[in-house]
Amino acid sequence: MEFTTEWKLIETNTEKVYLFLSDLQNLGKLMPEQVINWEADAESCSFTIKGMTDLKLRIHEKIPNSLISLKPEGKSPFTFTLDSVIRENNLHAEVKIMINADLNPMLAMMAKRPLQNLVNIMSDKLVQQF
Repeated sequence: MEFTTEWKLIETNTEKVYLFLSDLQNLGKLMPEQVINWEADAESCSFTIKGMTDLKLRIHEKIPNSLISLKPEGKSPFTFTLDSVIRENNLHAEVKIMINADLNPMLAMMAKRPLQNLVNIMSDKLVQQF
């Protein structure tokens, strides 16, 4: 199941957006208030989703100025990737944030709204960073 945002225009170039998103210490600035206990280094992050679960993410794939893909490391309630796709648009960047999740029907019903809200909040906060 895919949860995705529309393309968001970022008022800077693709390289600056890529460098920002490539350092997972910056990812905490994009998280909603329900994310607590944030810890990160350049390649991985761990946090708690209040009242739900603890997660650890690690960079799985990077394509310069185009893609940063994260996967859970260790225990996770389901398998997923968190992808930030970047493209150029008239000297600015556009970004789409996506979660591709392997959810059973029951989990999909419960997680659909929170996961869509997460990618929406992250993309809105990313726009505000620049």
